[in-house]
Amino acid sequence: MDIADDTGPADSHRVAAAELRQFIERFERLDAEKKDIADQQKEVMAEAKGRGYDVKILRKVIALRKKDPAEISEEEAVLDLYKEALGM
Repeated sequence: MDIADDTGPADSHRVAAAELRQFIERFERLDAEKKDIADQQKEVMAEAKGRGYDVKILRKVIALRKKDPAEISEEEAVLDLYKEALGM
């Protein structure tokens, strides 16, 4: 019997199982990489903190750098408006 002729349910199940296993293993590798990166980010912040930087502010700066300048300006204007309304 030729393997190409074997298109029965058992063969398609094996192919699907192998493909499923590949997806799961790829996801698990990515998850492990994500954990490694998160650990490295923690190390960077710990080093910055050790040198006297305010980690909370560093995280805010990083978040701001991800935003469009117009979005930042709009948020700051609204924040200023709210602070003024509260007498701050």
